[in-house]
Amino acid sequence: MAASAQHPIDLYYWPTPNGWKITIMLEECGLPYAIHPVNIGKGDQFKPDFLTISPNNKMPAIVDHDGPGGEPISVFESGAILQYLGRKTGQFYPQDERGRVEVDQWLFWQMGGFGPMLGQTHHFRIYAPEKVPYAIDRYTNETNRLYGVLNQRLADREFVAGAYSIADMAIAPWAKLWERQGQNIEDFPHVKRWLEAVLARPAAQRGIAVGAEDRTKTDLTDPAVQAVLFGQKAR
Repeated sequence: MAASAQHPIDLYYWPTPNGWKITIMLEECGLPYAIHPVNIGKGDQFKPDFLTISPNNKMPAIVDHDGPGGEPISVFESGAILQYLGRKTGQFYPQDERGRVEVDQWLFWQMGGFGPMLGQTHHFRIYAPEKVPYAIDRYTNETNRLYGVLNQRLADREFVAGAYSIADMAIAPWAKLWERQGQNIEDFPHVKRWLEAVLARPAAQRGIAVGAEDRTKTDLTDPAVQAVLFGQKAR
């Protein structure tokens, strides 16, 4: 990690698709960062200190000690973090309005659809204690539709918004898990080509490798872990 800022950015993280978005961006930008593991299977996301940074009790979140005006700033929600880091560094996020809109619409497409729908597909196909055919079909089919949208988008361009951007960093960590989503990547040749290109980037590989060993430490089929992850109500 290159020492291009006075203080490392504190990254509250667990190795999931949403966490990978931020490690990839930090690696791409060469920003120094310090990992603070948030073990979501043990309930670290509910600790009071973390909630002051991420009131939605979700990781990732960051604290940038060299924020606007030289003062610290905390940011939660992966899309907001990507935009903030893009503005901060001037990298992977266009400065002109037309270019920025092009990136934003695909970033929000991921945040509003490609992430949540694929997450539900993971849940009902893999983690739900009761296999509900309607739910499995509903989310697997919607996931397929979204891959089709992405495939059409990539038919005539190298990356989703033209040049490589935070939109690609947001989408690729979810797309790399296509097999567990019940999809066949061969059905989406433009997505396959694009995904291979993104995952071949050294910074993407370094970002995805962060905390990789922790991914094996949490058994998401364990009822105690599922109670933490899937049994949340208002606090």
